[in-house]
Amino acid sequence: MPKILIIEDDAAFCQMLQKFLIRNEYDVDTSFTAREAKSMLERNTYNLVLTDLRLPDYDGVQLLAHIKEADSQTQVIVMTGYAEVGSAVEAMKKGAYDYISKPFTPEEILMQIKGALRQEHKKEIAVGSSDGNDQKNTPGNDVGKQVVAGLSEASKKLNEYVKLVAPTDMSVLITGESGTGKEVTARAIHDNSKRKDHSFIAVDCGAIPKEIASSEFFGHIKGSFTGAVEDKIGHFEAANHGTLFLDEIGNLTYGNQIQLLRALQERKIKKVGSTKEIPVDVRIVTATNEDLTEAVEKGTFREDLFHRINEFSVEIPSLSERLEDLPLFADYFLKKANSSLGKEVVGFSKDVQEIFKQYHWPGNLRELQNIIKRAVLLTTGQYVEKEALPKEVYKTKEVNLPVDSFSKAEYEKEQIFRALKQANFNKSKAAKLLQITRKTLYNKINHYNLDL
Repeated sequence: MPKILIIEDDAAFCQMLQKFLIRNEYDVDTSFTAREAKSMLERNTYNLVLTDLRLPDYDGVQLLAHIKEADSQTQVIVMTGYAEVGSAVEAMKKGAYDYISKPFTPEEILMQIKGALRQEHKKEIAVGSSDGNDQKNTPGNDVGKQVVAGLSEASKKLNEYVKLVAPTDMSVLITGESGTGKEVTARAIHDNSKRKDHSFIAVDCGAIPKEIASSEFFGHIKGSFTGAVEDKIGHFEAANHGTLFLDEIGNLTYGNQIQLLRALQERKIKKVGSTKEIPVDVRIVTATNEDLTEAVEKGTFREDLFHRINEFSVEIPSLSERLEDLPLFADYFLKKANSSLGKEVVGFSKDVQEIFKQYHWPGNLRELQNIIKRAVLLTTGQYVEKEALPKEVYKTKEVNLPVDSFSKAEYEKEQIFRALKQANFNKSKAAKLLQITRKTLYNKINHYNLDL
């Protein structure tokens, strides 16, 4: 039975959490102070420690370091009611498995605990791990799979939607601006579903020539057409029992849409050149940065297919809508860049942090990742300095807007008015100029109470 220590100065909450975890078959001790917790850590070995980030007699981040010194194998989840991004990042740098913001649901804390204990098990069986600290589940390790949850309200809402729909078999349509991380969200849905042990197949529909789309989706048999020198398994068959992610689905031709709809309705496919039907059990997750409802109205996207793929929709917020999370994302991409480039850059200078806060990030997370990777490559010291950034990033701060009157809201309103004026107040055209969906534009107009 896994042994857990809860360190929490709110006695009522601490005891309530203890009782809940005991009911879920965990052996749980509690401590209301850091001093008492230190003593308990010296006397006992714990698989997991749940600690408040703010304690009356001790800094939670410092306590985290003490826990790791006592036993590097102990997993730590920090709890905070203050939604402090900087402290959460610092805690994860010190070796915390993850953080969780209060108030949280029983399901959320159980999911975190199970994940942390799985991570501990991986460490114990890892071959060649020198000190047990090499595989921490921090925002820089396990780069391809790690999801930075975010602490902003927009990110919390997104995470709630993912947790809600992931265990189902509903088809999910993911919308959002270019570069917001739609594939990352699709993978999160797959990884939290009952299909997680099967394949996740990602397909860029915009990169498939219409002439070979049937072969790509359904496969072909040898000799079925010129160039078919061997049998080929299509994406549907490859994703059988798993998840098929179709990115930029709006780029499919009308004919390809018909073929896709038929496969989704019948749950059977035929390889090109074959008469044999192959049953497939595939969950469909799709994504687009276009307004598919507008495409349906224009007749370029089939309405029946739209309803088939849109049983549940998730809109990814732009980076400008969750600037509170920017330090988390920046730290994650810094570690990722260090890993791929063989560098050891520690962080960002104060100038760079301020520039990041004031920049409007039209390319969203993809732009942030590219800028940080370029900056890490150019950085020779411990910290990324302003000179390592592309000029267009900090020119926005220095030229476009006075620093003393800078406001994200004012900047966005100015950009929206400018785009609307340029598009003769045609909202669809303005949305394209701003590189956002029409729905997002309407939301921003309502948010700022713009009188148009």
